[in-house]
Amino acid sequence: MRDPLFDIACLTIDGQQKTLADYDAKVLLVVNTASQCGFTPQYKGLEALWQRYGERGLVVLGFPCDQFGRQEPGDEEQIAAFCERNYGVSFPLFAKVQVNGSDAHPLFVQLKKRAPGLLGSKAIKWNFTKFLIADEGRHVERFASRTTPEALVESIEALI
Repeated sequence: MRDPLFDIACLTIDGQQKTLADYDAKVLLVVNTASQCGFTPQYKGLEALWQRYGERGLVVLGFPCDQFGRQEPGDEEQIAAFCERNYGVSFPLFAKVQVNGSDAHPLFVQLKKRAPGLLGSKAIKWNFTKFLIADEGRHVERFASRTTPEALVESIEALI
């Protein structure tokens, strides 16, 4: 029986309905992103992980979010252009979402339940919080914004 996490509808940045099940992956890295954040250069590291491990079963999924300091003010077209132009992003991007509060996207509601933050906190504290999902949803690990994509290599290699 498939984990219900993989059936949650997500809208891609170009308007297509997808679920996590649509990505033939052993490991998913879900990240809430922003274009005008101090952590924005992490796009380069996320793209490097996608390039390095994509053929081995990793899929990086970026979910732009404007909830933290209004650091993602653009629309989907502007976000996609920024990511491609400045960081060569080729991994899948999604429409802007909220990750906290009553309008939080259901995917992030579930991820926060499965992998709480420091001291059991459910809230996402800032942009570029990362969730590493493996074993068809049975393994979900959370990494703080300050954790660089490069620091995830060991965890990714253990799962693919």
